[in-house]
Amino acid sequence: MVMPLWDDSPLQLPKWPVVTWALLVANILVFIVQSAASPAMSAAFEAYAMTPAAVTGALIVSNGPSPYLTLVSSTFLHADIFHLLGNMIFLWVFGDDVEEAMGPLRFLVFYFGSGVAAALAFVAAAPHSTIPLIGASGAIAGVLAGYLMFRPCQKVLVFIPYFILWFVLRPVARLDAYWVLGGWAVIQLWHISVQSHDGVAYMAHIGGFAAGAILFPVLRYRTVRLFECIRAEAAP
Repeated sequence: MVMPLWDDSPLQLPKWPVVTWALLVANILVFIVQSAASPAMSAAFEAYAMTPAAVTGALIVSNGPSPYLTLVSSTFLHADIFHLLGNMIFLWVFGDDVEEAMGPLRFLVFYFGSGVAAALAFVAAAPHSTIPLIGASGAIAGVLAGYLMFRPCQKVLVFIPYFILWFVLRPVARLDAYWVLGGWAVIQLWHISVQSHDGVAYMAHIGGFAAGAILFPVLRYRTVRLFECIRAEAAP
């Protein structure tokens, strides 16, 4: 898997991506407070993680937030600094473009809609599980689907962490977005097929990605064309 660093796509509309920036700040602030919290406060944070058994009613939660609220609140919690940074880098690189394609309010609906769909996919895969789900990756997976439909041919600067690939590509390379994001989606499906047990919620990623692919055509501005560069290349 590669790590995106930057994309070559400048903003086309005279509006700053305020929702993308606000989500970045909110996630970072929550993590700072979560990391500095006392043991009692840490337990309170854990109550806002999404537990499938609590959502389906297989596990009765006597106190704490509603299990349905955790479908959203869990997207602001992260296990460690690396979990946070990985998610925020993807949001930083791709979020502003998707927000540009639909505006701030609809992007907010899109982001949390993808996050809720990701959590529900995780629930559907294991409805009686007591393993909590945390992290923004499900919502960000929806953002990746939106970017792939909006600017699939855009060049993305990526870092390639696997040493064996350095003989073929430089450690830092510029690749088309459809290779970066399409490859990401294939890796998620591969991990699901081999039933990886590495603590990563691959089913949530696929749920968020699918939700993003459904929501983006509905919420985008009517002037935004889907797969425009691919259509242009295919034209005679």
